[in-house]
Amino acid sequence: MDPSEVEALIESELDAQAEVRRARGEHDDDHLTAVVVSPAFEGESLVAQHQLVYEALGEHMTRDIHALELKTYTPEEYEG
Repeated sequence: MDPSEVEALIESELDAQAEVRRARGEHDDDHLTAVVVSPAFEGESLVAQHQLVYEALGEHMTRDIHALELKTYTPEEYEG
């Protein structure tokens, strides 16, 4: 799955800003790394934040993405 497609899904589902890249280089389409900034993460544990991202990606997490390394932040955490 193309990183830009993953970004678009996350951003539309979570009212977020996301930056998604291939974790192992240009030819690895199913191992991705993402930085996601969203107000939806306010007051949520790290596990809950990651779960929100997985839910936003839905079936793609089991079909198209083998691994996703996540860094999640609230807007305040990211700017600080």
